[in-house]
Amino acid sequence: MRTARIAVGLAAVAALALAAGCRKPEEAPAKRGPAPIEAAEGVPADAAAPLTFSEKSAHAEVSLNLPEALKRQPDLHARLYSEGVKGLKQFVEGAVGERAEMEAQGVELPPYSRTVAWTVEAETPKLLSLISMTDEYTGGAHGNHVTASVLWDKALKRQIALTALFRPGSETQLEKLVCDALTAEKKARTGAAFTPPGQDWNCPKLKDVTLALAASTTAGKSAGLKVLADPYLIGPYAEGGYEAVVPFSAFAALLAPAYADEFGGAPKPAAKEPAAG
Repeated sequence: MRTARIAVGLAAVAALALAAGCRKPEEAPAKRGPAPIEAAEGVPADAAAPLTFSEKSAHAEVSLNLPEALKRQPDLHARLYSEGVKGLKQFVEGAVGERAEMEAQGVELPPYSRTVAWTVEAETPKLLSLISMTDEYTGGAHGNHVTASVLWDKALKRQIALTALFRPGSETQLEKLVCDALTAEKKARTGAAFTPPGQDWNCPKLKDVTLALAASTTAGKSAGLKVLADPYLIGPYAEGGYEAVVPFSAFAALLAPAYADEFGGAPKPAAKEPAAG
């Protein structure tokens, strides 16, 4: 499916850009850098914005789910809902046009679908970290999914880049830590078939992965950074997405003083994502 036909309007640090449901292995889902969250016309833009939205037709089925914790952050709540609904409506409009075009050529397609689910990964006195999972089917052998994240400074009442938690000039060291964490996870998953980065896969840049605060066993703290690499980014679709955690002890010296106290404890065990089918 051509992404130019169905624009993604999700509010996220990384504005979502899903490609066709049957993507070639070498075509990793695109990610973009932090973008401001803006309200959309025609949908609620206040603290009363609902937590769910859904729409179903012969052409597409879409849904949005937001966590209850967002009600404590009405600005973020309203904006995520507004942008989420806007993006889903654009998806439906694009589905109508594309399916009509294909049917005119004698090609029958099943309805398209997109589900967007936001969850809270970690919350500290200053920060709220959320991750979204968007599952999409637009024809082809299989669907696809892409992740995104938002880091919200509760005192400032605004979205901040995750790199704002660190001292200036820390990006190169963070990228190395992310690479090491994903390499270890890939080695554990692929076993004897493992190949180091630089052969048939490369360590991603920070802008290409989804980064969030990792949940901690200590209440009110983050145990480090959660790293999500979407399907195709560091391996074929059959391997699915990758998830790893960089413990805060590995980057404690890099933290900006204003955010150093937000970290502590050990990472909570994470459920392993099954390989894509």
